[in-house]
Amino acid sequence: MTTDKKQNLQDAFLNSVRRSRTPLTIFLVNGVKLQGIVTWFDNFCLLLRRDGHSQLVYKHAISTIMPGTPIQMFEGGEDAPA
Repeated sequence: MTTDKKQNLQDAFLNSVRRSRTPLTIFLVNGVKLQGIVTWFDNFCLLLRRDGHSQLVYKHAISTIMPGTPIQMFEGGEDAPA
């Protein structure tokens, strides 16, 4: 067994958009649309910042996350490693 800790897709995606400060559009399960950049996240929620204001958003309320620009999460191509 290796000592490298594998990161799940959700954490890899959120880390990528957080580090690059990629603007996001987030749709909640009730249809509300939120926009901003992720400044922090954990297992249950994320902090979305826009116009100097932060919103704590619970992950269970999120339906879809759309980056404002294309992102590359993995080196060497678009697809995740197997």
